[in-house]
Amino acid sequence: MSTTTGATNRTTLPVVPDTDPSQFVLDSYKIAIAKIVGDALGLSVEQVYPGVAWGKKGVDFTVALPRFRLPGKVDELAKKVIASFEPNDYIASIEHDKAFLHFMCNTDNLNRDVLTQIHTLGADYGKNETGKGKKLVIEYSSPNIAKSFHVGHLRSTIIGAFLANLYKACGWEVVGLNYLGDWGTQFGLIAVGFEKYGSQEALEKDAIKHLFDVYVKINQDAEKDPQVRVDAAAWFRRMENFEPEALENWKVWRELSVKKYEEEYDRLNVHFDVYTGESAVKQESMDKALERLNEMGWNVDYLTRDIGGAIERYEKYKFDKMIYVVSAQQDLHLAQFFKVLELMEFPWAKDLLHINYGLVQGMSTRKGTVVFLNQIIEDATQIMHEQMQANEDKYKAVEDPEFTSREIGISGIKVQDMAAKRINNYTFSKERMFSFEGDTGPYLQYAHVRLASVGRKNPNLLPLPPPSEIATDHLSQYAQARDIVFLLGQYPDVVLTALKTHEPSGVVTYLFRLTHAVSSAWETVIVKGEPDVEKAKAKLFLFEQAKVVLNAGMQLLSLRPLDRM
Repeated sequence: MSTTTGATNRTTLPVVPDTDPSQFVLDSYKIAIAKIVGDALGLSVEQVYPGVAWGKKGVDFTVALPRFRLPGKVDELAKKVIASFEPNDYIASIEHDKAFLHFMCNTDNLNRDVLTQIHTLGADYGKNETGKGKKLVIEYSSPNIAKSFHVGHLRSTIIGAFLANLYKACGWEVVGLNYLGDWGTQFGLIAVGFEKYGSQEALEKDAIKHLFDVYVKINQDAEKDPQVRVDAAAWFRRMENFEPEALENWKVWRELSVKKYEEEYDRLNVHFDVYTGESAVKQESMDKALERLNEMGWNVDYLTRDIGGAIERYEKYKFDKMIYVVSAQQDLHLAQFFKVLELMEFPWAKDLLHINYGLVQGMSTRKGTVVFLNQIIEDATQIMHEQMQANEDKYKAVEDPEFTSREIGISGIKVQDMAAKRINNYTFSKERMFSFEGDTGPYLQYAHVRLASVGRKNPNLLPLPPPSEIATDHLSQYAQARDIVFLLGQYPDVVLTALKTHEPSGVVTYLFRLTHAVSSAWETVIVKGEPDVEKAKAKLFLFEQAKVVLNAGMQLLSLRPLDRM
């Protein structure tokens, strides 16, 4: 098979299972390396290919020879490979370092292949079809009605949104569920509290905030007067008995709360397919689950709602995988829940996955000492707005300063939350969220804006001709351009790796590496003022493709990339 990468008359490469050069052009280069090593050492390309790893600084790819467990000294094996090597369309050179062989790609072809592929695939670059025909159900965010959306809910929301985007990018059909805490004894408390402290006007203005205020006040009353909890329990029993009067207020509270949540999610660029909740699990399903558990001699009543809900979901969606994005505090609960379903012999129990995360510490709902997400967003918006106003000319060029400053602020909040491994706890700190120095969300937005501005500043070069007419070999004289291109070529692998690890931090780290590489190139790979038009077009082509990849990665993280700020 000849790899189609935008160049003609290339060395013919063998087909290797689970590779796709048409979507991930660096597969061609890895196959070429596997062929070089395999031919020299009497191994098949399939045997060598998994051993072709990304190189460390200054090296494209590395092969560790001991992994093949061949007879003879490693040194001799390395010499054998080097002796038989001749530079080809893909690989320019090999170096031997102890047990390792280091490979450098043909720079001219690398630049052309990677940039052409990104241009050809556009927004689909980095996507794959590994999940084609499969369905994922993912439950995330899942706040409680009457407890305002605070930063503690943020982790489940943005990790879940990232995973939903990631699975879609890998060809899965995704059903995003928001499983609301909309049932339980706390609604008895709120009902008692609403009779005492409720206001219809305040409820309609902001249901979540008002119900939260009522909840805090009635909890304070309950600490002094035990009768409050007795009355609350009696009220909730009426709800469980489906008394219309008891359910009437609850339905209104739920409806108004969901409406308010949808506004919050829209600001966060997060979208759900289904809003469901504890109240939606049918009594019949829970009774069946309980009956089965009793037959098996188990006393795990606390799991009946979860079990009933999971059974209903499988019957409705026939999923291939179901993910619960829930705090690590619930590790034991989820492990028991999954184990019980497995012992109940549901074949789909093996397809359940708990994606956990550490806590945002220093918060409590009952006493009212909570940091609300909408307040954090407002603060971030104001700070970014003030920074934008400092540059009057640029500020005038921004169409919607309020929207732009909010997006930069939200980027700061999200990226600092996703930058570390998700299992890590952190103590909530406004100062840390609003620090826009270094590797932050606002820095990613700034990098995207700067890439978007290159075309605007060079209208004489637009529209660019087709890739086949762009002299990308001009880029080969710039080491910084090559660094950018090689990073751009890695993006499809970054997506696949994230699918294996379920870690947004890998994507965040990659985007910072890419933006640093671009930043290093501004002083050398200069477009404006370049007298050679062909060179200028090649440089602009590079930055345009860098923008495509940065944009795709930011969208994967549920950020809205900006073109001006």
